[in-house]
Amino acid sequence: MNLPNALTIFRIVLAPVFMILFLIDSIHTKILALLIFVLAVFTDLYDGYLARKNGMITGFGKFMDPLADKILVSTALVCFVALDYVRTWMVLTIIVREFFITGFRTLAAYRGFVIAPTILAQWKTVSQMFIITVILLYTVLETLLVPLGYHWSIFTSPWTNRVFDIAMFVVMVLTVVTGVIYLIKNASLLKGVLK
Repeated sequence: MNLPNALTIFRIVLAPVFMILFLIDSIHTKILALLIFVLAVFTDLYDGYLARKNGMITGFGKFMDPLADKILVSTALVCFVALDYVRTWMVLTIIVREFFITGFRTLAAYRGFVIAPTILAQWKTVSQMFIITVILLYTVLETLLVPLGYHWSIFTSPWTNRVFDIAMFVVMVLTVVTGVIYLIKNASLLKGVLK
């Protein structure tokens, strides 16, 4: 157990804490949830940097780091569905893809093969983290400012949800495309794993 792997486990632990805080209808807990999510994103960036810089890349890290990202992203997206910020079918598509590929990678690891994430898959994760952070910022501002009488058009315009829908659709497409690429690149391995 090295520091990058410990940070990965810490990120997994942060996911349910984030969910509990975000779903409580309070500006204080929503701000805390935003800070926890940003902290989790920074631990993701830092543990990868640390592992590469100090030669601490392990099979555990290659598998668990992307899994921690999936748990964090899925938790946030489920929260957004619960509060009607994003469409359920888009989130379901993303989550099904994420855990299907995770299952495939788990089977491969069981057979002794570690499938590292591709560059495009890393960009997919960045896009997911970005849109989640934007929506979190929006919810914090809405929860803080509307009760104070700041009824900005961004809080009432139907275009706000449309922009969220478009952004989430783009993220969903990128998520599905990277999943298909994983399967194509590892088709022979997939056949061997499923035997």
